[in-house]
Amino acid sequence: MQLRNIPIDELKVSKLNMRHGRKPPDIDDIYPSVLKSGVLETMIVRREGEKWGVVAGRRRLFALRRKAKETGRPVKGPCAIMAPGDDAAAMEASIIENTGHLPATEMQQYEAFGRLAKTQRSVDEIADYFGVTPLKVKRILALADVLPEIRALYADDAIDPATIRALTMASHDQQRAWLDLYHAEDQHAPLGKRLKDWLFGGAAIATDKALFDLADYPGRVIEDLFGEHARFEDPDLFWEHQSAAIAGRIDAYREKGWKDVTVMERGAFFHSWDHVRCPKSKGGKVFVSIRHDGEVTFHEGYVTSAEHRRSEKARTKTGDVTEPAKPEMSGPMAQYIALHRHGAARASLLQHPAIALRLTVAHMIAGSALWDVRPHDMRTPKAATAESVSAAPAAIAMSNEGLEIETLFSEHGVRFHITRTSDDYRLCEVFAALMKMCDAEVMRVLSFVMAACLEAGGAAVEAVAHVTATDMGAYWKPDEAFFDLLRDKRAINAMVADIASPSAAKAVLTDTAKTQKQIIRDGLTGNGREGKPDWRPGWMMTPPTALVAGAASPPAEAWTRIAALFEPGETPCAAEDAPARDHPAP
Repeated sequence: MQLRNIPIDELKVSKLNMRHGRKPPDIDDIYPSVLKSGVLETMIVRREGEKWGVVAGRRRLFALRRKAKETGRPVKGPCAIMAPGDDAAAMEASIIENTGHLPATEMQQYEAFGRLAKTQRSVDEIADYFGVTPLKVKRILALADVLPEIRALYADDAIDPATIRALTMASHDQQRAWLDLYHAEDQHAPLGKRLKDWLFGGAAIATDKALFDLADYPGRVIEDLFGEHARFEDPDLFWEHQSAAIAGRIDAYREKGWKDVTVMERGAFFHSWDHVRCPKSKGGKVFVSIRHDGEVTFHEGYVTSAEHRRSEKARTKTGDVTEPAKPEMSGPMAQYIALHRHGAARASLLQHPAIALRLTVAHMIAGSALWDVRPHDMRTPKAATAESVSAAPAAIAMSNEGLEIETLFSEHGVRFHITRTSDDYRLCEVFAALMKMCDAEVMRVLSFVMAACLEAGGAAVEAVAHVTATDMGAYWKPDEAFFDLLRDKRAINAMVADIASPSAAKAVLTDTAKTQKQIIRDGLTGNGREGKPDWRPGWMMTPPTALVAGAASPPAEAWTRIAALFEPGETPCAAEDAPARDHPAP
């Protein structure tokens, strides 16, 4: 084929491209490389009318378009030009391109990256070869430090990504100890976040919490390729150096004239509502709050509410009260001006939807006197449920995206956290950061915040699952916590009928729940015959369905209440009429 550098405004996605017409692709993994070095792998194009149609290389084209938009400079892309008229060859090239690029799973990527690493390719060279970031290559190659038996468990989906990622920070002795727990019949091996706590003795402290210079730290710091910061191996040694650094900061405050610096008990919260702002010259103090994760915050210029009341009472008795300057407007005039300015600002927002969007997101994050948005807080008395949910792919996806959102805000000098403060300054700080972001970044923040604030167990979850066509099976599969909580023999027998057959369910109708649950397990794995690893009970389908006719089923009832709002032709029905699968009655 002829090779040419073609301006991107002369390129379009060919109709013969197997991904033509789909929504814009995710290019975050290749864009850093494209921005720095351009596209290193040629796109395959052919003449289609007045433009060149990209048969293979759609993501590279979108990355180049983003580069042109952000840099404001003309951009060209390397192209291999196909002979005109050969539709079959063009479609073949597109299929090969989209199925033979970056391997699908982390274990397949590990094998591919490993083959290149053995040829002395550097991390940057491997990243360029596959069009991904160097960090992604480092993360995947970190699997090389994990024992082969653990990698085999991960390849077989016996352990989740969060678990093997935590084990990349473990020594081989720790990995062997974890394997012993995993195989023990009378013990449970920690998974996900609990595993990270287990590795670090229950106190996984990140290096960003240190007040001291890491270059002077004598202890071992363990790199966490899957987190934003490394971790301290020895918590006691960390606190020894952190305490010394806090003492140094306290001395510096006293040298600056602060007479009182109060160090709060570790883990105690500094409640701003129970303190009053007070300058140093009038007896204001510095309060030092210390979190168990190592974070230290210095709150300058405060006294407690009780101290403020005592001070005001004493000043009133002695007559040492300074008359405040008379305001330039009366209370009614101030309200008049405030309401008219409020009206003008509201009317202006009607003409600026993009600004209104950013202000909405800022309110969702920071709150106000009229907004009270809170992130979902998983509360369950069952430790197994908490562990199962925390280690699930959905939780990992939220955690990873949260780190990315924190990075977006940190680039603008703002700390990201969802909390209702009713603090005008905090609200405007977040709003200002959002004004500096592009529409795609704002929508990404909005999606994360909305996801974080979605209430569990209600109809809204079913509505979201329906309109987004959520594949529940991609985020959940039956685990031990599920089987432990599965008690109703009617539901269990209905699952046996679904995964095996109605006749099999009738045959074991009077058997114990334990026996019937084992049939479900065998149906998932196959146990000597072809299994159904993608099977999910009606409770975890979209939409959800009840398993036992006439029995209460919260997810099915929630969907039944709202189905008519989203599905033309559906009619609202009472909760007791929620549909159930047709299974033999126990």
